[in-house]
Amino acid sequence: MKASSTALPSAPLVSSSSIHIRVNASLRSTCDTSLVLKPVHGTLTQKAAYRIPPGCDTLAPSWRPVRSNRMKRILIIEDDRDIVELVRYNLANEGFQVSGANDGATGLSTLKKSPPDLLLLDLMLPKISGLDICREVRKDESLNRLPILMLTARGDEADRVVGLEMGADDYVTKPFSPRELIARVKALLRRAEPAVDTPRTIDIGKLSIDPASYRVSYSGKTVPLSTLEFRLLYYLASRPNRVFTRDQLLDAVWGTDRFVTPRSVDVYVRRLREKIEPDPENPLHLKTVRGAGYLFETRAA
Repeated sequence: MKASSTALPSAPLVSSSSIHIRVNASLRSTCDTSLVLKPVHGTLTQKAAYRIPPGCDTLAPSWRPVRSNRMKRILIIEDDRDIVELVRYNLANEGFQVSGANDGATGLSTLKKSPPDLLLLDLMLPKISGLDICREVRKDESLNRLPILMLTARGDEADRVVGLEMGADDYVTKPFSPRELIARVKALLRRAEPAVDTPRTIDIGKLSIDPASYRVSYSGKTVPLSTLEFRLLYYLASRPNRVFTRDQLLDAVWGTDRFVTPRSVDVYVRRLREKIEPDPENPLHLKTVRGAGYLFETRAA
């Protein structure tokens, strides 16, 4: 008896609404995961489409050992379900626990009920926009240190700056490589870890900066800061009356694995001034030295 065989049809191009990936645990070693999510432009009435390279639609058994430490929990709020599943797969393969929401209202509710270690947030969301979610997170004292990584299709610098000003810590512009996304996630989580040795508390005038609890207060009132905002403020305040260039601050606060540009320093300084300065337009402490950089002035305290 002759055994029947059926050839598998090749499907080099599929729409984003019909991607189905058979998941075991890890991609074949021959598959370049950076090529998984590549856009193919269609007509204006079609949804975005993605090309899947040969060999990437089947998965080999995982070789990764079970991790003994607590898995970091990541929430992704993104209305494109195919992107959610691709991101979920790639992050889960790196040892992260990933949950998803497909609209802003559901995502914000999930976020408040079970805060993750990091938030992946699309800006263009139904019901509640990503920018509004950023704003809500930064106003909530229990959530304001949460690292936020924006996922956005907007390539314009002004849009990215708005996202950073609303409270995001970093951004990835679609289409993105899963490898780049994973690198940025790991970098943000590393920066969010508290320092092993606890430096001294800084009290300057009405301002108090406590590195043990990552808390800042002004006139006895708590000032909510994100982790990166706190790190930048503490770095400058612990080295008072010294001028630092943007690149020096990027290296010291964001680290060598940074993906942001010098413009991000300006955004963070502006956010800090709005939170700790009585008059942000005429700051007492966080001052700009034109053509040089920034310093934390203590002589006025």
